[in-house]
Amino acid sequence: MQNKLEKKIAELKNGDGRAFDYIYDKTNRSVYFAVFYLLGDRMSAEDIMHDAYIKAMESIHMYRAGTNFTAWLCTIAKNLALNHIKRRSREIPTDFDEEPYKYGTKHPDTPYVFDVAARVLKEDEYEIMMLCQVAGYKRREVAEMLGLPIGTVTWKNNEALKKMKAELSKEGVS
Repeated sequence: MQNKLEKKIAELKNGDGRAFDYIYDKTNRSVYFAVFYLLGDRMSAEDIMHDAYIKAMESIHMYRAGTNFTAWLCTIAKNLALNHIKRRSREIPTDFDEEPYKYGTKHPDTPYVFDVAARVLKEDEYEIMMLCQVAGYKRREVAEMLGLPIGTVTWKNNEALKKMKAELSKEGVS
């Protein structure tokens, strides 16, 4: 997968816009979960994710071939998410901020487990667990995406699942 991704990135650098579809398909889940972990809000996470792709495509010439493209893209997205958080912290609170569910900015249909996961897991555990368990990637694919050994991905995924099981049991959820 990594070799084909690198090939598509080279095509995109050479002006072939059709390569973007493949790149997006192979990286969007990683970017989304990295941003969602920081923001906890689906709508904002999707907006930031799309902004990250725009910024990455504008800066694609700065990507060094052979390095981890997904990690580079996630770094762009995380920086945008942190900037978003900073901007929000400087804003004056309104009724809109007091009851976000009423206005659709926080989704009540976001699974409770996502909230628990964001609360009890480290960022890397969260990202690995979401990619393996929610997005359905195989551990070797996640290892390739994140540039980690498969043993590390397997261990962190298992640790995350243990932490989640313990926390959900503690909270009375089976």
